[in-house]
Amino acid sequence: MKILFICTGNTCRSPMAEALVVNKIPDVEVKSAGIFAGENQRANKHTIEVLKQRQIRMNHKSQPVTDTLLHWADIVLTMTTQHKQSLIMEYPNFQEKYFTLKEYVSDADKKVWDELKQTYANYEEKRSLFIQENQHKLDSNRLDKELKEYMKEDLEKIKRLEANLINYDISDPFGGDLRIYKETLDEMEKYVDLLQSKINE
Repeated sequence: MKILFICTGNTCRSPMAEALVVNKIPDVEVKSAGIFAGENQRANKHTIEVLKQRQIRMNHKSQPVTDTLLHWADIVLTMTTQHKQSLIMEYPNFQEKYFTLKEYVSDADKKVWDELKQTYANYEEKRSLFIQENQHKLDSNRLDKELKEYMKEDLEKIKRLEANLINYDISDPFGGDLRIYKETLDEMEKYVDLLQSKINE
């Protein structure tokens, strides 16, 4: 399997992910790149330091995303939803390969999404039935008011479900201190471990 990690500048998050995969899943081929990356820049010094604290060595030079790299990869794992959207806009031919890292390894969200889709559908149905039954009996102000009250519980349920959806972004440590980089590495490691489990299934 060939994995390409994508972040913004290819000096913090995607090299971190690449180094973790090299360390934990050695039978996978892995590279990283950045949407706005320059050529041949070293990884951020805090990235190098937090990996070194885990006895993970890295020899990294940054590179921008190219058609060649996207061709090479079996899957392209981005650090944020925004990165994924940028790739879809700029390189639409490879979009079946694009996932955020969190999205690719997480099943939890699928259940929430299914329930949410069903709840949206029920909400729309219930709402239009109420309007059909009451639009001739009530003036528009009264109709709005009663509709709000009638749909209140359903709306609360939708809000609860939406709040349970995963934020698909790995936090950007750029500009932060060593502690921030360590937090990003901890978060990244959790999802790379899930990636390892998924690959080994």
